[in-house]
This record gives sequence, structure tokens and C-alpha cells, in this order.
Amino acid sequence: MQWWLSPIKGLNKDISKECLGCGYREMDPDLGKAPLNVTGSYCPFSFPHFLPLKSRLPQLLLCLKRPNALFGPLMLTLILFLTHSAPANSQFLSADQPEGGIRINQIGYGTLDPKTAIVDSDLFPGQPIPPFYIIALNQSADTVYTGHLQPTGIDIYSGKKNLEADFTKFTREGHYYLSIPGQGTSFPFIIARRPFKKLLSASLKAYYYNRASMEIKDVYGGDWARKEGHPDSAVLIHPSAISNSRPDGTVISAPGGWYDAGDYNKYIVNAAITMNTLFCAFEEYPALFQATHLAIPGSSKLLPDILNELLYNLRWMLCMQDPVDGGVYHKLTTARFDPMEMPSKDHAKRYVVQKSTAATLDFVAVMSTAAKILAPYKEKFPGLTDSLKKAALLAWNWAQAHPETIYDQTTMNKKFKPRITTGTYGDKNLGDEWYLAACSMLRSTLDPKYLPAVEKYSQPHTLVPTWSQVAVIGSIYLIKIDLPYLLNEKSWSAEQRIQLKTLQMQARKGILSLADQLIQQVNPGFKTVMGGRTTDYNWGSNSNCANQGWILMEAFRYTHLPVYRKAAIGNLDYLLGKNPTGYCFVTGFGTRSPMHPHHRISISDKVVLPVPGWLVGGPNPGRQDGVKGYSSDRADLSYLDDDQAYSVNEVAINWNAPLVYLLAAIEATGAYFKNN
Repeated sequence: MQWWLSPIKGLNKDISKECLGCGYREMDPDLGKAPLNVTGSYCPFSFPHFLPLKSRLPQLLLCLKRPNALFGPLMLTLILFLTHSAPANSQFLSADQPEGGIRINQIGYGTLDPKTAIVDSDLFPGQPIPPFYIIALNQSADTVYTGHLQPTGIDIYSGKKNLEADFTKFTREGHYYLSIPGQGTSFPFIIARRPFKKLLSASLKAYYYNRASMEIKDVYGGDWARKEGHPDSAVLIHPSAISNSRPDGTVISAPGGWYDAGDYNKYIVNAAITMNTLFCAFEEYPALFQATHLAIPGSSKLLPDILNELLYNLRWMLCMQDPVDGGVYHKLTTARFDPMEMPSKDHAKRYVVQKSTAATLDFVAVMSTAAKILAPYKEKFPGLTDSLKKAALLAWNWAQAHPETIYDQTTMNKKFKPRITTGTYGDKNLGDEWYLAACSMLRSTLDPKYLPAVEKYSQPHTLVPTWSQVAVIGSIYLIKIDLPYLLNEKSWSAEQRIQLKTLQMQARKGILSLADQLIQQVNPGFKTVMGGRTTDYNWGSNSNCANQGWILMEAFRYTHLPVYRKAAIGNLDYLLGKNPTGYCFVTGFGTRSPMHPHHRISISDKVVLPVPGWLVGGPNPGRQDGVKGYSSDRADLSYLDDDQAYSVNEVAINWNAPLVYLLAAIEATGAYFKNN
């Protein structure tokens, strides 16, 4: 149920999902799906509000004509909200977004959590700063809270001070918007004990929509149902990957898995960080994920849906290992990127390409961790955990024999045909991969023989995770090893236990040090960790924001200090609308969200709305796509909702994973789970 739907009280009939404006009932509860009204067309309140008024007016009038329409203050408020434009001198304005001066989390806030919005100071040139009001979205449009705007520090990017509206003290559950007299209103939001429940489910279900080798059936996919694409039952061994056991011309089967991003290829390196991030989310907040349901094939009370989805990708990854020598192919791909077409339309030859040390070590971490996580489900999946352990060990041995086999696509293409021009995920610095793999094997096997590798590859500095920098995930796994348990393990000497404790302390210290650096470097204009360093804005900047939130929540787990959680909430607020662009960066959620992501399925499926639940890349001053139409040269405004603007508007599995983690962490440590 989205923001415009609310229980209607005082009625004899059970209408749990009705529009507050016209009273139409939601026809389809699928996550993220804009509800249809009784005439089969979309209600205007489900449309992104940055659309021109003429695009919304016919539906608005239809809504007003309905017998249940509320003609009182609420309807007037919504009409004013839909038609209001901010002053032309607003520093947040852009060609892609013609209205607004209030930046707010468009989804909502936990009842006891911080609640802030940022207001453009240019809205009040030479004028007294007025109060702000929180208005209830009800029939009488009650004013429920009054506050005063306070100046922020100087914004790193605009060079100006903004104004902050802080309504943290207001804790009543409901649907609201923020109003400033003479300047208009914010987008609506909710206050609830679990404000992100539906968004969390949708951001996880996005992986289901990106499944390869599977038909997305209407019962699960709704509007985004589609035919199966890329069965991957006849994949060629690329000449760069031939071996004695798999010579030139060999055909293998490697079905399943997720499409990596906006394209239809599957990459081990990026799949691995995605899996490890989601593993961490599940392990750290299992109760929440037990209660998170996705409506996907194979759903069962015996297995949380997140593990059900992870298994689909895990089984594909197993197919990417050479069963003879243990090496792992870097990717499964076409020779070049596919056209903008549906998966079922693409019949180009697909290849597994060169084995690499990075892919193999990342594979080790996934398989060994999966074996540990899936151990409680042995009866449901007999033999699986043993297979995962064997695969991890075989891959570890291959990596030891090939410690620096780098994937260099340019060099490879000079030697082998066909040329491969799809994503590289090439990484020349493998120390972090070795550390992650060693920590994972040590945790999974509890065999002290992996201790020397953990110590050897310990990194001097802890960094926010990316696909090319995964050491911090190794640290998280290392800290999880139960040291007291090892006191009874005869295979461990006293010296080895001391060594492990020292390494764990170093890992914990590194994560806390990184978290402290993050909270000490904020953008004063928005009071967010995100943007505190100009390097935060690059390709996939939104994933930087989400991954920062992950680290902050790890620090909160270790210390229970509220300062870390508050900072993580600030980054989540950023992703959901409290940012200079004014976009909620997740498709299908919020009032102003991306309608044109660089995502082949969303582009080609003839459905107006994009596949829901995807986090787009976000502002990137590099603008490598070369698309015209960016409205500002500022790094924090370098965003364009255009399906050709792949450097800012693509989606990717590794970007969604930390969003899932952050949503889960905030939800699981909020009021609802504290009291239950």
C-alpha cells in the first residue's frame, strides 16, 4: 500500500486500500505496481508529480468526479500540491525537475527516528524565514506540528547555506506532507513503525525480475511478466578459456543467475559482492528477513525468500567453475552488448571467458559463506552444502596455483577472437580478494591453516566496499568467528587463538575507524555523510551512499552508539529524496522517481512504468554516456532521468544489495522490532 492509500475508518465495509483523494480501491497488490482505478486507468495520485499538469489534469478531473471523492481541504491541498511551482531562483531547480525547493525522504520515517528535510534558502531572498508545518493527509488537513527552519552549514557544492526542517519530535503514525506558507509543500511521506517494509521487499524482488533463463509469470511478475530469455544451456568456451578438459568448441550449460545490470550478461566478480552483501544482511537481521515475503516461485515457510532468491544465482555461479581444475570463468557474455530488446529476442552466441584469480577468489568467498548459511537447511537441500564446500576448496587451490591471473580484456582481445567488448570488472590489485577469501574459508571451515593468509593479506586501511575493494567484507566475516567456541577445538593452539583474536580486534578497529571518518566528513548543506567527500560522486554514486550506510550500521552493531545509526538514516534519506536533485532514486517508489532507467527490460517491455525496486546509479560528474540535457555542472546535480544516460541512470545488482542491507538494518533496529 503506497502513500496515497490508507485504511478508511468509519465504514461498514472492509476497504483497506482506497485512494484518499477519490476512494478508488487498489485492484492489484503487487509490490511497486501503480494501482488501477475502477475504470482501468491510473489514478493521478499514482503518477510522478513532475509530469506536466496537462498530463495529469484529465485523470485529476476523473478522480474529482468519483462519488467517494473528498471535496474538502484534502482535495484542495492535493490540487495545489500538483500544480505548485517554486520560485525560478531556487538553487535546486533543473531542467529535468521544474518544481520544488523542499528536499525530503519521499517514503517515510520511523516513529522514533530522526526526521528532517532540507529547504532551499534561495526561496526567501531578503525575507524573514517563516515557520514550517506538518499537515496530515486527512479530510480536514489538520496541522499536526509546527517548527522553525534553521540554517545549515555551507554546502560543499552550492557554496550556500540551506535551511533544515527538523520534526524529529513528532512521532504520530500517519500520512503527511510539509508545508511552508507562500512557498508550497513537500512531497508526501509516512511516519510508521515500519516505513520501509514494502520498499525492502521491492528492492529484493528486483532480483527476481532480472532472472535469466526463466519466464517471469504473471502471477509473480504482474505487469512485468515476460518470456524466458537466455536459457544458457549451450554456452561456448571462448578461446581465451580453453583447457585440456574443455578444448576449443566445447559447449557447456550455465543457466540461471541474474542479469548484471542494464545489460544481459552475467559477471562473477559483481555477482559475488552482491551475494556477500546480501548474505551479511540476512545473517545480521534474520528475524526481519523471515518476515519479508517476495511472492516469488518456490516461496516456502521453510526457507526465507531472500535465501530462495540467492539460491537462484548461487546455482548459476557453481556452473561457472571448471570442475576439473577449479578455476572460475570471469563472466558469461555475448561478444558485444545486446540491442535494446527483451531477453527472449536475443539469440546471439554466448561465451564463458577466461578464468581469473579475482573471479575465483570471489567465488571462494561466496561458496564457503553459502555453505555456512545454508547448513541449517541440509534436509531441504541434501548434499548442497557439501558441494559448496568442495567447490570453494577446489577454487582456493586453483587460486594458489594462479595467484595473479588478471583479467585484462584489451590484452585478451589482441590474442583471441571473437573480441569481447562487454563489461570488464578488471582488477589488478588482488590483496583484498585474497583477504576476503581467506577470512571466508577460515570462518566456514574453522581450519587454522587459513590464518597465515588472513594475516598476510590484512589491509592497512579499511575502505567502503565496491566490487573492486572487498576487504571490509572479509573483516566482517572474520569478526563473526566465535572465538570462545575455539577454546574447545584441539586443532587450535593457544598461539593461534591469540593470533585470531588480534586479527579480529584489528578488523573491528578498522571498521570503526572508517565509520568515524565518515561521520566526521559530512556535507554541511545537507548534513549527510554522502557528499562529504567530492569523490563520493562517481559512477554508481548512490551505491557509495548505500555502502557508507552499511559500514555505519556495522559500527552501530558493534557499539550501539546512536550517532552511527543517525548518520546511516541520513544516507537513506538522501537516496529516498533528501538530495539536491529531489529524486527518490528507487524506481516505482516515492513521488518523483526515475521513469527511464538504463535497463533493457524496462526500456523494451512496453510497460509505461519501469520495473520497480531498482536503485539507479545517481549523480556522476564524469557523464561518460555523452548524453545532452544535463542541467548543471555541479557534481551533486549531475543526474538525468534518461534511458541513454547509462553513467547516471543504469541499475546494477551490486548497487541494489547495499540498499537492501541499509533498509533492513534501519528497519530491524527501529521501533517495531525493538518492541517485538
